[in-house]
Formats: sequence, structure tokens, C-alpha cells
Amino acid sequence: MADPTAVLFDIDGTLVDSNFLHVEAWDYAFTSTGLNVPAWRIQQAIGADSNELLDQLIGDEPKSTRDDVKGLHDKRYKQLAPRLKILDGAQEIVAELAGRGIRVVLATSAPRQELDRLLTLLNIDDDTYAVTSAEDVKKAKPAPDIIAAALNKGGVDANHAVLVGDSVWDIKAATIAGVTSIGLLSGGTAEALLREAGAAEVYDDVATLLGSLDSSALARLLDPESVTS
Repeated sequence: MADPTAVLFDIDGTLVDSNFLHVEAWDYAFTSTGLNVPAWRIQQAIGADSNELLDQLIGDEPKSTRDDVKGLHDKRYKQLAPRLKILDGAQEIVAELAGRGIRVVLATSAPRQELDRLLTLLNIDDDTYAVTSAEDVKKAKPAPDIIAAALNKGGVDANHAVLVGDSVWDIKAATIAGVTSIGLLSGGTAEALLREAGAAEVYDDVATLLGSLDSSALARLLDPESVTS
């Protein structure tokens, strides 16, 4: 009997079109506290844990300011939540993989309340094998903790999994964990940056990846004989 295989999916910017709402929410938070942080810098930091993002963008500010900014972001993002959209092909690729015997694991470190909102929107519970959250890790991406947690929950080892994500943080975390990764442009990160971080392949979005499933890096998972220990 062949060993199980899994695809680890990031959610924000990969399955759900949420990254630009996060940029808008962070921009509102910074502006509201009198901080001048260019939107392009915010965009480049999206995908990192909020503490890591704040370290990068306003690392010299006191904790009280950082806490204010985070609170304002969370409040504004909640207001923007009705604009969240499922990215084309997201539900379909998950259903296709699950139908072909691949374990689908949602590898995110999103806080539980935010995660519940995303899961309700996606409506892919029946095709999802496991889900991670902020509760499963001590350190968020680019640390490999979330990848390790996803592998553990999926019951697979690194050689039997592929990560699909949209940020350099996703790709770096997978690379450190020894997991092959596929980058997507749907989160706003340039192809060159994704490849530099270690992505084996880069596609526009999950819909494009779905159309190329059998010729992509996911193909070896679909053929158990091609996956070696």
C-alpha cells in the first residue's frame, strides 16, 4: 500500500482573495496612528505573521503603538470582511485532489476567529483532511513550524507533500521544512521573488494550476509509484 500524500494549501492570497484587504486594513491602521508606511512596503510584508510584519515595518516603535496599530488593523479588516472572495478554481482544485486520493491540508497560522470566517467562505470541509491555525505554532511563517504542524496533521512526511502558497513566507517556510513548493501570483508577489525563495514552479493562480495539474509538481503525488521515501 502506497504511503499517503498531501497538498498543503495556504489560504490568504492562495484560496481566498484577501491580501489586498489586509493591505488596506494595515494602511488604515498606520495612517490612523500617524505613521507613514508606503503601501508597497505593506504589500511586501503580507503573508508574514502580524508581529513579524510590525517588526519589519515599524520595529522601532514602542509596544503601545504596535498594539494600537494591530487593534486598528483587526477592526478595519473585520469591516472589510464582506468583500472577501473565493479565488477562481479554489474549491475545484481541492475537490479534484481529494477525489484523487490526495490529502488536502490547509496550512495557515490565522487566528481562530479569522480562520472560521475563511473556512465558512470556502465551504470545502468535506474535501479537507486537516486544518492548522495559530494555536498549532509558536512561530509563524517563515519559521517552518506551520509546515511541520500541517505534515503532522496530514499524517505525511515532507517528501510526500507539496505546498501551494502565494508569499515568500510560505515558500521559505516550505523550503526550510524540506517540502517542495509551488508559488502563485494571486497574492501580489512577483514571480522572481517566489522563485528566489525556493518555489519549484510558479502559476498565476489555483485555476491555472488546476488546468496544469498532471504536468505540475503535484503530478508525482497523483502517481504513487513516482513518490520515493
